[in-house]
Amino acid sequence: MNRTLALTATLAILLTVGVVKQQAAGPIWTDPVKATEENPDFSLQGEYIQAGKAYQVVALGKGHFHVSVYNGGLPGVGWDRSPIGQIRGNTEEVKELTKHAHRVTRQSPRLGAKAPANATILFDGTDAKAWDHGKISDGLLESGSQTFQSFGDFQLHLEFRLPFKPETTPGSQDRGNSGIYSFNRYETQVLDSFGLDLDINAWKEKPQSDPKQWCGCLYKFKLADTNMCFPPLTWQSYDIHFTAPRFEGDKKTKNARITVIHNGVTIHDDVELPKGTGAGGNRKEIARGPIVLQGHGNPVRYRNIWIVEK
Repeated sequence: MNRTLALTATLAILLTVGVVKQQAAGPIWTDPVKATEENPDFSLQGEYIQAGKAYQVVALGKGHFHVSVYNGGLPGVGWDRSPIGQIRGNTEEVKELTKHAHRVTRQSPRLGAKAPANATILFDGTDAKAWDHGKISDGLLESGSQTFQSFGDFQLHLEFRLPFKPETTPGSQDRGNSGIYSFNRYETQVLDSFGLDLDINAWKEKPQSDPKQWCGCLYKFKLADTNMCFPPLTWQSYDIHFTAPRFEGDKKTKNARITVIHNGVTIHDDVELPKGTGAGGNRKEIARGPIVLQGHGNPVRYRNIWIVEK
C-alpha cells in the first residue's frame, strides 16, 4: 500500500484486497486496562464511521493493521452488504485514514440480560458448581467445561470475552478459540474474527482457516449470515435457541434446529442440523445433552450464563 496513504486515491481502491501472512502467536492480554497501558495498537483497533463509510481496524501487532471498509455503516448497523474493502497500513496511515471518522464502541443490547423466573442459572459469578471441571478466574468462568445437567429443547444466554492476541494471524484457530457445543455435538464457534470478510473468495491469499470456522459460524457447516464479532476484550453475547432432534426408538425422525443471535443480531435463523458439526459430527446424536464450553488453550472467559428448557 502507498505509504503516504493519499485519501482520495485510497477511497478509489478500497476494494483492493490485502494479503494475510502467517504470524507467530506473540503476546496475549486478557485485561483491557493492561492492554491499553501496554500496547498502543489496542487503543487504535476498533470501529469507526464516517460519511456513509465504516471501518473495522484489526490489530496485527507491532504497529500494523488490517482495515475492513463497509459502505453504509457497520455490520448489523447500516452496512449495505456490498463488497468489503480490505487494506493494510501502519499506525500513521491508519490514523490518517480515520482522522475524520467517529470512533464507536458498540455494546450488545443483550449484555446483562436477566434470567426469567423459570431459568436455570448456570453461572452468575459466585460458583461453578453447575460445571464439570469448571474453573473461575477473577469472577469469570474459564473455557473448558461442560454442564453436569443435560437438557432438551432450550434457550441459552451467555456472554463471552476474547483475549487480545494481535500477533496471531487473523482467521487463525489460535486467535481466542473456544466454542459453544449444544449437546457436545453442534458447535457455535467462538473466535476472534473481528473485522474479517466471511467471503473466502474476497481474499487474495486464502486465510489460515475456512471462514466456516470463525466466530458465530456453525463450525465447518454454515457461515454466519453476518460477522457480528466485536473487537477482542469486548464483552459479547450469544442467545442460542436449540430444538433437539426427535427419535422414535433408535430412529431419528426430525433433525435438530438452531437459531443464534450474536450481539443482538440474528446470524442463524432456524437452521436445520442434519448431524453434529465439526468433531461433533462423529458422535451419535441424542435427545438430551449437556452444554460444553470448549477449551482450546486460549483464555476465553464467560459470564451471565442461564438456560430455559422448553
